[in-house]
Amino acid sequence: MGKVVITGATGAIGRALVTEALKNGDEVLAIVHKKSVRAEELHHIKGCSVFRADLNEYEHIWDAMKAQGLKTNGYGLFFHLAWMAPFGADRDNPDLQMDNVQAALEAVRLACKLGCHTFIGTGSQAEYGRVDGILSPDTAVKPETGYGIAKLCAGQMTRLLCEQAGMRHVWTRVLSVYGPHDRSETLISTAVFNMLRNAETSFTPCEQIWDYIYSEDAARAIYAAGQKGRSGSVYMIGSGEARRLSEYIKVIAELTGYGRAIGFGKRPYNPRQVMHLQADITSLKQDTGFVPAVRFEEGAVRLIDYYRKREL
Repeated sequence: MGKVVITGATGAIGRALVTEALKNGDEVLAIVHKKSVRAEELHHIKGCSVFRADLNEYEHIWDAMKAQGLKTNGYGLFFHLAWMAPFGADRDNPDLQMDNVQAALEAVRLACKLGCHTFIGTGSQAEYGRVDGILSPDTAVKPETGYGIAKLCAGQMTRLLCEQAGMRHVWTRVLSVYGPHDRSETLISTAVFNMLRNAETSFTPCEQIWDYIYSEDAARAIYAAGQKGRSGSVYMIGSGEARRLSEYIKVIAELTGYGRAIGFGKRPYNPRQVMHLQADITSLKQDTGFVPAVRFEEGAVRLIDYYRKREL
């Protein structure tokens, strides 16, 4: 039993990580932004405490916790998932993305004050740019977006700060995650949402080769990396398997009973479209024992059931 901190605890990975930590007997401090509506659900989870603070306020969290009489020491793992503008136009906003880097550094300082021995950051496949091949921790990094550049910088700078503070540092690079609590604009969520309603769909040709991992598996992988990963290491978070995007969409169409023609090719590719995205999770398996457990067909069924219960 331990005490862990999770920032960004309302997203697909964050919520699954809260569940994973509680399953392992941990108490959880979930740090969420002040206007989060989804954070209300966390208040009803036994063993999970919620603290509201925006990313630009991280340097004041420890003092605020102390003033409120909350415990400010004795924590172990600090999982930093919170990030502004991972999608949309601000993905290439240099100033905003650099604010994310500064917030990540403040998260390390907060982890240190809380007594944490390990900081686990969540990076992205965007740190690599476009690669025609399987991504490993040793693949050359050539980010092309402000988001990818900032994630790479955050990983390197938080590692440096952890070294100076005597903390363990683990950096994870997440590929594509799907599951409950995911953003509505992601491909899988959009497909499920529209196909359940038998609404018109609009996709690119979906010829990309893609690696999807279910949120529950992603959380188990990140938790395992924090518990057993080697300090200073980078771990890929993916299933290790890849299919054409069109195949994933066809699975969802079949499971939802979609009765219309799938809108492949109605949208153009992004000018910097990544066409191959697959993770080499060898080091993750070797160092932590993690093995993906949820195949896409099963994960899609779970996600469809989630939408049916909550959205329809």
